[in-house]
Parts: sequence; C-alpha cells; structure tokens
Amino acid sequence: MAVIVAFGDSNTWGFQPAIKTRYHRQIRWTGVMQRELGPEHYVIEEGLNGRTTVFDDFEESHRSGADYLPPCLRSHAPFDLVILALGCNDVKPRFAAPPEKIAAGMERLIDIALSEPVGPDGAAPKVLIVAPPPLARLSEYAEMFAGAEESARALPAHYRKLAERRGVGFVDAGEFIFASDLDGIHFAASEHKILGRALAEAVRMMLA
Repeated sequence: MAVIVAFGDSNTWGFQPAIKTRYHRQIRWTGVMQRELGPEHYVIEEGLNGRTTVFDDFEESHRSGADYLPPCLRSHAPFDLVILALGCNDVKPRFAAPPEKIAAGMERLIDIALSEPVGPDGAAPKVLIVAPPPLARLSEYAEMFAGAEESARALPAHYRKLAERRGVGFVDAGEFIFASDLDGIHFAASEHKILGRALAEAVRMMLA
C-alpha cells in the first residue's frame, strides 16, 4: 500500500467558506484523492488553518510549517510521498514576503522532507508541491490580505521553477480551480472535487 501525507493549510483542513465549518472528509480534496486512488493508497491529512511555510505568526501561534514538519513526517513514517500545499497564508502583508521569499520557504520544507529517512526502507520520500490558486474577491479577509493579489498570482511561477530545479513534483492548483468569491481564499466543494482528482493523477504519475 502506498502512503501519502498531505501537509497543508486551511484548504487541506477543509475550511468551508462563509459557513466556517469543516467539510466532511469525503468532500475535502484529500478525501476525493483517496477515493480516486482507491484502497491500494492511504492518504493522511495534515491540514492546519493559517499554516505558513516558515513564518511565525504573531497573531496565531504554532503556524510555521517548518517547525511542525519534522515531527509530523516522523510520526507517519514510513510513507511514500508528501504533498506540500502551502503558500496562501504567506502572502499576508504582515509577513512582508515577496514570492521569491515564499518560494525559499517552500524550498526549506523540501529540504526537510528530503533529509528525513521516512520513506520506504529508510530512504527519503518523494515530494510534490502545490501552488495555491489566485485570490478571489476578498470579503472579511480583505484587510488580512490587503495588497496580496499580485504576490499570489506570481507565486506559482516561482514554485514551478523551484520544482524543476529540485526535481520534485509540481501542481499549480490555479490551472484547475478557483478560490471562492464567498471569502476569496477557500475552496467550494466543487473545487475540492476537481483538485482531488487532479492531484490523484499527479500522485499516480509520481508513484508509477
């Protein structure tokens, strides 16, 4: 059985826009991916609202992905592939991080994953990075993400170059889905379904 760890933010956790509850596992993209891959694969969800790649958040504690990733990976070992789906929260103006710096944060996560002997037979796991889609119409998050639209649009290109340079997998979620206009950053159920199917195909290719 192939084991996949999905490490991400509120869209991996399954935050439902406007209603602010959690989608059922079968609706979340991780659950859709599990269903598409079938019983020969096992998907472990590791989503946290507000998680960043490497930035400490003075308004929300314990949000740095770099701090939590090592124990997370070790707790689920052995597994075959880790999906790193982060970057949306990094564009918040309070971090003052341009796309290049956010991509550097993602590279640190790649370094962590590839340095851990948590894959099959003590090897490193395979890594797939996912760029978030552009921000949509911001409502209650307008102040939190003020001026972040341009950085969010530019981020996928930096992730793509990073993936090519480091030899890891890459999916630009914005090629498949849109953030919801209900809040501008989270995904509608229909988008979770599309993304889950797209990532299932990417996983199949990487584990073939």
